Amino acid sequence: MIYVIACVAAIAGLLTGYDEGIITATTAPLHRDIAVAALEEGLLATTVPIGALLGAVVGAVLGSAFGRRVLLMGAAGLFLLGPVLCAVSSEFVLFAFGRFVIGLAIGIGAVMAPAYVAECATEQRRGLLVGLFPLAYSLGVLAAYLAGIAHADHWRLLFASAAVPGLILLVWLWRLPSTPRMMLLGGREKEAGLLIARLYGWKSRDPRPAQMAAAIRKASRADSRYGTWLDLLLPGPRTALRAGVGLFFFQQMTGIAAAMRYAPGVFADAGLAQGSAEVATVVGFSVLNLIAMVGCLLTVDRFGRRRLLYLGYGGAAASLALLALAAAIGTANVQVLAFMGFALYAVSFGLAIGPVPWIVASEVFPLNLRGAGIALSTVSNWLFGFLALVSLPALEQSVGYPVIFALAGVMSLLAIWFSARCVPDCAGRALEDIEQEVRAGRVIALPPRASTR
Repeated sequence: MIYVIACVAAIAGLLTGYDEGIITATTAPLHRDIAVAALEEGLLATTVPIGALLGAVVGAVLGSAFGRRVLLMGAAGLFLLGPVLCAVSSEFVLFAFGRFVIGLAIGIGAVMAPAYVAECATEQRRGLLVGLFPLAYSLGVLAAYLAGIAHADHWRLLFASAAVPGLILLVWLWRLPSTPRMMLLGGREKEAGLLIARLYGWKSRDPRPAQMAAAIRKASRADSRYGTWLDLLLPGPRTALRAGVGLFFFQQMTGIAAAMRYAPGVFADAGLAQGSAEVATVVGFSVLNLIAMVGCLLTVDRFGRRRLLYLGYGGAAASLALLALAAAIGTANVQVLAFMGFALYAVSFGLAIGPVPWIVASEVFPLNLRGAGIALSTVSNWLFGFLALVSLPALEQSVGYPVIFALAGVMSLLAIWFSARCVPDCAGRALEDIEQEVRAGRVIALPPRASTR
């Protein structure tokens, strides 16, 4: 059952990537059919981010009261409604409202989907199953880009097509259970015990479901002093927040925006037309990233989060050194060097930099603060990504790509230090064991070991 839960929740990641990507892929034909003034275009660009921010807040505030599954069902309904509104709109206001609705769905889904899976998954498979969300997100971005290349003129159909996965997500969530932890918080102890037995493959008469339910109840009572956003700043939860926000900071500040902006020029120097160079950049990065991400999901529970972060950021530092050298030389003779740097960066990003922050954020926060913690981590991801994109043109003009890549390489080395000092390795640990360490402020010292449950 847990694999079904993880795959269904991953549909939210697929829709997030597709809905974010399809607006870029269909901009030109969309503007031919819907008149958008300059000011309105700026407003349109903010509808999804504003909606996502509000959606993340909604998920954080209501997630504990209504449960992860119910909130995710609400996101599924919004994923269904938003694309339909965009597809049928003939004027700016309705289209912008549809994009705002999609933003709400993205915000709620980004908070609730990882939490839903993490609270259902066994500790031996939690990294793999939570990691399906960022994998599906990357698939959604690639699908939107390819669909835009092939059928951009049929933009209404492309928007409407996103409603189908939204409907599938809603129907499947209706059939799936809540998480055992939400059941126990609601006093449904018998149902929670039966669900734990099903998720772990234990027989109903096995004493372990009751023992695990007792551990969850004990942890929830200990966490009852937490409940507000400010509690994330208390000594214990603060270490978890530092890990979640810090990993998303380094995800955006270690060169992803610069690499994606620089690569089309390299492909153009190789003889591709400008449009084809951009296609080669996006498709090439996406394919290598997806392959590496599959490798991450297959190894993250065996090797642990930290080791993959060391490999990912180490590979990123090496790749950025190659890109800095290629950019400094600046001739067509270094195309092979630039290609190697770009390919190594895409693999490094997929191996750890992209998926591991989502996994860590889903498991390191105490139960009563999990929604708020994931929400703040997710919002920080969007904020740091926005800052990187906004600052890149100015940096490009003032210092150039050799310095940009060199700085990103230094940030990658700092990320290795940060991962060693501030990121817990929760592989093989039950969520309640992690919470106990967080409350004690010992989250950094968590060793990777198999659970005794």
